[in-house]
Amino acid sequence: MVQYPSRSSRTIARKPVGPEDLAPLFPMELIKQEVSTERWIEIPEEIQEVYRTWRPTALHRAYRLEKALDTPAKIFYKYEGTSQAGSHKPNTAVAQAYYNKKEGIKRLTTETGAGQWGSALAMGCAFFGVELKVYMVRISYDQKPYRRILMETWGANCVPSPSPDTKAGRDMLEKWPDCPGSLGLTPTTPWEVCSTMCSCTRLLSGKRLENRWKWPTLTQISLLDALGEVPILQANSFLGLGIRLVAISQI
Repeated sequence: MVQYPSRSSRTIARKPVGPEDLAPLFPMELIKQEVSTERWIEIPEEIQEVYRTWRPTALHRAYRLEKALDTPAKIFYKYEGTSQAGSHKPNTAVAQAYYNKKEGIKRLTTETGAGQWGSALAMGCAFFGVELKVYMVRISYDQKPYRRILMETWGANCVPSPSPDTKAGRDMLEKWPDCPGSLGLTPTTPWEVCSTMCSCTRLLSGKRLENRWKWPTLTQISLLDALGEVPILQANSFLGLGIRLVAISQI
């Protein structure tokens, strides 16, 4: 059984989180990527093989937007919705599933709001034969049954959050039995499952971690390849905007 440092001891120490703190939650290769200063990280052939089922994605030029803006600039965009899950999120979900499989992890858990991340991860886990349990914000679980069905089609177990699986979920349900859930509450469930209940289960995150944001950069790399030149500005999100500006300035 993994021994976890108490919350109070970490608070008193006031030290940055290190690899030993993340080890109960994530595979070591993803932890290394979290702190890596390398400019390039090699993509394993097994991941590339899965990517090739929908990549490369189409490059479009926004002629009408250029005209509406009356700008001499050329505006291009990459449409990342051609993946089996219908979003850009398999770019990182497939990689996370692969690295857990490589380290012998058989069970994974995660949270999802509207279901895009859960669907992407269910797809990734299906490719590598890893068991997945998804905690989905209850209001979305009720309102978006087809997202849940998509996850279940790929073999994932999708349950609404708050869930009686954890203390946080039970406490909330006791106070508010009809709680619709939220993106503030739902992520606490897989974290609690991994850190206090089941040492054989690992966590996958669609947000919050640095390694999660490294894998979508392949969208920008493929954009550069397609254009054959360095664009003035490129981004696939507001967070991506700042990252890409820094990256382009170094090319």
